[in-house]
This record gives sequence, C-alpha cells and structure tokens, in this order.
Amino acid sequence: MRRSVVMALAALCLLLGGCAAPAGEAAPVPTGDGPLVAFYGDSYTLGTGSSAAEHRWSTRLAADRGWREFNPSVNGLGFVNNRAELQADLPGEIIAADPDMVVVTMGLNDVFSYDARGDGIRTAIEQDFSRLKKELPDARFVVVEPFWYTAERPEGLETIIGWVEDAAGTIGADYISGASSWIQGRSGEMAADGLHPNDAGYDAIYQQMDAAFAELGL
Repeated sequence: MRRSVVMALAALCLLLGGCAAPAGEAAPVPTGDGPLVAFYGDSYTLGTGSSAAEHRWSTRLAADRGWREFNPSVNGLGFVNNRAELQADLPGEIIAADPDMVVVTMGLNDVFSYDARGDGIRTAIEQDFSRLKKELPDARFVVVEPFWYTAERPEGLETIIGWVEDAAGTIGADYISGASSWIQGRSGEMAADGLHPNDAGYDAIYQQMDAAFAELGL
C-alpha cells in the first residue's frame, strides 16, 4: 500500500473519533474565578483515547493551576486539514471567549496533507497566528511543537514543526519544543486504535507539559 494511502487512512481514523462539540456549535466558556486559558488543538488536546475527560493533559494542567479551561479542540482538525469539512473556526471561538492565555497545539493532522497542500498549510499557520494576536493583543500565547505518534517521522512533520515555530516567533509567543517525540513509537502509551494516547500516554504528555509550563513561570 502506498504511503500516501496509509497516511490518508490514518487521518480518517483520527477524524472519526468524534468532536468536542457538533460542527458549527461553539464550546461553552467556563464560568468562575481564575484566568481563562484557551486550548487550540486537535484530538490530542481534546483527550480522545483517554478513559475520561479528567485524564486529558489540558484539564489536569488547568486544575493544578486554578485556570478555567476553554477547550474547543476537534478531532482530525489541522490548520488546513478538515477545516472546511468540519466547519470549524476554532480561532473565532477562542477570540469570542476572550481568554487570558492561548495554548496552541496544532499541526499533527496537517502532516497527512503536506504533499498536496504544503504551501497552503504554511499560509494558514501564519494567518491563524496573526489573527489571534491581532484580536487578542493582551493575551499570552504559548505554542507547542506539533505532536506525533509513530516512530517513523514523515518529511512533512519536520517542515510543519519549523513553520509553527517561526510563526510563534512572529507573534512573540512562548514556544515549547520536543512535543513530537514525547510519546512517538511507545505502544504502551497508545489507545487500542494505535493513533491516540491512552491514559498513560496522556499522563506522559501532562508530565512534560507541567515541567515546560513551570519553566515558563506558569
């Protein structure tokens, strides 16, 4: 089977896990005290593959720090991948929520589209970052290197990682490197579908995120 077909099938599997909210429907903004932190991501930030939402790394990170978590993340979503199909405008939802901080964990799913849509991916990354910064000038931005999950690292992954890091620099965001290798190729930390982390995998991501955010003073 050609690699492009394999990657397309994997992308479909990532998409089929469900969404944070029905397409076109905004996720609820949490009420209460504490800084509002928005997480802009895909299935690895939504928590797909975990046994319960409280095991996802973003929820644990927010609970530890007294943040209000706004997490509209969507399975299968990339900067371009499945954006039109899912009718998902996560940057718009995040802007409307007016968070104190935005954590960006996007890029994994765009690897599946890299060969056909490379130039468009780079443009979309730059446009998303520019839009968020313009509309949320007082927010702090933390951009995380795109996640990955297999021992094989496609050529497009390294390129997209570079584009994400460059775009983070243009808006003065904090950047967390190394996330693409945190659970790659570690079968004991993957769910039965072989695509998403299980509870152990999300714990591994959480431990890395916790240390990285502590280094940033957060």
